[in-house]
Amino acid sequence: MVKLTKEQIYKRLNNEEDAKACKEIDESACKEVPGNFIILLLSQLFSKFADALLNPKVTLPWLMHSLNVPGSFIAWLVPIRESGSLLPQLAIADVIRKLSVRKWVWVIGAIAQSICILAMVGVAFVLEGKQAGFAILGLLILFSLARGFNSVAAKDVLGKVIPKKQRGNISGLAASIAGLATLTFGLLMWFFSQQKEQNTVLIALVLGAIMWIVAAFFYSRINEYKGATDGGENGLLHAFTKLKLLYQDKQFAHFVVTRAFLLCSALSAPFYIILASRQSFEFSLLATFIAVSGLASLVSAPIWGRLSDLSSQRVIVLSAMLVTLNGLTVFVIATWFNHLLSAWWLLPTLYFLLSVAHQGVRLGRKTYLVDMAQGNKRTDYVAVSNTVIGVLLLMLGSIGLLESFLSTAELILLYSLLGFCGAISALFLPKIE
Repeated sequence: MVKLTKEQIYKRLNNEEDAKACKEIDESACKEVPGNFIILLLSQLFSKFADALLNPKVTLPWLMHSLNVPGSFIAWLVPIRESGSLLPQLAIADVIRKLSVRKWVWVIGAIAQSICILAMVGVAFVLEGKQAGFAILGLLILFSLARGFNSVAAKDVLGKVIPKKQRGNISGLAASIAGLATLTFGLLMWFFSQQKEQNTVLIALVLGAIMWIVAAFFYSRINEYKGATDGGENGLLHAFTKLKLLYQDKQFAHFVVTRAFLLCSALSAPFYIILASRQSFEFSLLATFIAVSGLASLVSAPIWGRLSDLSSQRVIVLSAMLVTLNGLTVFVIATWFNHLLSAWWLLPTLYFLLSVAHQGVRLGRKTYLVDMAQGNKRTDYVAVSNTVIGVLLLMLGSIGLLESFLSTAELILLYSLLGFCGAISALFLPKIE
């Protein structure tokens, strides 16, 4: 049996002849690159598995439905998860970047997320209904805040310990790991789904908490040298000073409006799970949803990425229309052909298509923004758009309050119509040559 050293593994993963070909990192940190590269990948592997186990689009809606939490609470899961990490992330970046060693910020954030997950498990044992809903949403806010710290620290640590031309590779490997982790976990859950559904969900959450601890352990082993404390700036304050771009730059304002409509793909996802759980509350069905979500990311992301390089505008239009047509299909079937929903394959298939569309929406709008801006303007665009979208996410989450008046299928239709508006808006975005 051939035993590979960390340098040999690093070379194979990077296709590099010289494992010490460092650029834009401290010379003393160069010799640690192979080990740091592998440790970062391992921590990413366990953190991605943890993400698959605590999925605001799949696992948490299923758990809340099992605890008889009203649908209006479930509508807040994705907005809180996304905006809860996005807005604080802009505000705390300058504080974190003043620290000479930042890996411990990520470690503490990972441990905090683990504690929040375990607390959610505790909630499932003692609360139900609205009380459980408030408790889980409160814990999700804390979870998202911790995630914001992780996000800022991860970017900075990556920049300090991995050379410039290898950062994209490690990010790409991590993205593949994310899809593969979700798919693998879904298949494992399907295989072991003979247990009672709620107990199995709780076991999955405990496993997710353990994964975060393991990820924190590996991350703590990174050899990060002190330094790189310059350039700290409060991103949220910076964003507010640049809000004038929304009326001074017409193309950018048009893009932000389009991006707001495109939130439909993420916001509608939990309601697919609720609709399915009302037909058949079996854990094997939840496992199927998790598996198809991972499969969609794994197979569609590379395709959407290549198409985005050809025309990101067309990718946005196409994927937004797919969200709309998918939602319309769900609404028509649920309204006039309700008996078809009991087919075990139907809703997972439609959720797979929604996940494929979401990947297109995400990659299309990211590519368009990068191509639209140049130099420092790109930083301004990202800061402003993230701030606006973070606020809009919370506002759009209030649509779930209509759950008392609308059916689940009608809420999906409502979000799908937002997707149609996004497709029309994207159609008139200026083309980027």
